[in-house]
Amino acid sequence: MPLNVNTRRVLPSFIVAAACLVAGCKSAPPPTPPPQAMPVQVAPVTLSPVPNSDTYVATIKSRRSATMQPQVDGNLVKIFVKSGDLVKAGQVLMRIDPLKQMATVQSQQGTQAQKKALYDYTEIQVERQRKLYESGVVSRDAFDQATQAYQNAKADLDANAALSDTQRQQLAYYDIRAPFSGIVGDVPVHLGDYVSPTTLLTTVDENADLEAYIYIPTERAGLVRQGLPVEILDTSGKSLVKSRISFLSPQVDNGLQSILAKAEIPRTAELLRNQQLVRARVTWSTAPAPVVPVLAVSLVGGQTFVYLAAPKGDGFIAHQVPVTLGETVGNTYPVLGGLKPGDKVITSGLQFLQEGAPVKPLG
Repeated sequence: MPLNVNTRRVLPSFIVAAACLVAGCKSAPPPTPPPQAMPVQVAPVTLSPVPNSDTYVATIKSRRSATMQPQVDGNLVKIFVKSGDLVKAGQVLMRIDPLKQMATVQSQQGTQAQKKALYDYTEIQVERQRKLYESGVVSRDAFDQATQAYQNAKADLDANAALSDTQRQQLAYYDIRAPFSGIVGDVPVHLGDYVSPTTLLTTVDENADLEAYIYIPTERAGLVRQGLPVEILDTSGKSLVKSRISFLSPQVDNGLQSILAKAEIPRTAELLRNQQLVRARVTWSTAPAPVVPVLAVSLVGGQTFVYLAAPKGDGFIAHQVPVTLGETVGNTYPVLGGLKPGDKVITSGLQFLQEGAPVKPLG
């Protein structure tokens, strides 16, 4: 039976379909879509004033710091303060047993009373002898002897009065007083201790007038000068106070091979104390240099890196670049090597980035 036209057209399709079923024919998988670009914040590398500076260990010292030592011997009978107390000028800090000295003063006062009585007697006698001599009753020799006795008694009384004053003033040394207002330091002595002029009792420091003692290496001798900016930092690098070099020693310390520089600490800086160790950043000069935000920097194996948003085709990819950086200036790092102005560094999502990953800059 002959096949019609439609039958002839459909038959090859069935044959092909049957052949595919028998041969296990499979369709080709669809192509893998390209990875989606990750949105990231970027910031251009810009030129900004960057200080050329060095940081040194410095010591804060008070212009008014007193070491309290007694001027007399004896046992401590009173200790009125403890370490850290704020005291006023003239306030009694400690007292040494004054009984022996008080007895000496009283004895001296008794001696002075005796000499005063003798002086009064000779004064009356010389006046009596003068009248008798003028009346011709006694000789000139008797009058001269009375005058001499009076002068001796007067000199003796004056000498004893001076000695009494000295002993009385000595009594004041048994009270140890603060020479000025300040803070009491360590108190290494105890009640009842026997002390002498070589005994350290305590210290009193005034935290109002402070200076930073900075030792500059001699290789910087050609750069250091008065007026250079100094920034005082704590151990974590936080800025505490800003100042300037106000004094330079004319001599080099032979032991340290350095030059002593001092920077005054303003009175508003209440965070610092006498003998405190700090870091002092001395700025030698300031010049424009490339800077990058702190957020753009990552540390891998001791090396600092940044990711650049590098052009590729119609988009951008993350490109990791090793960089050499200086000390932080605010929220930026000065770039010493590895970047140039205009480079776009990535500042967000660094933990999700890898070399060559597609990115979409947002900033």
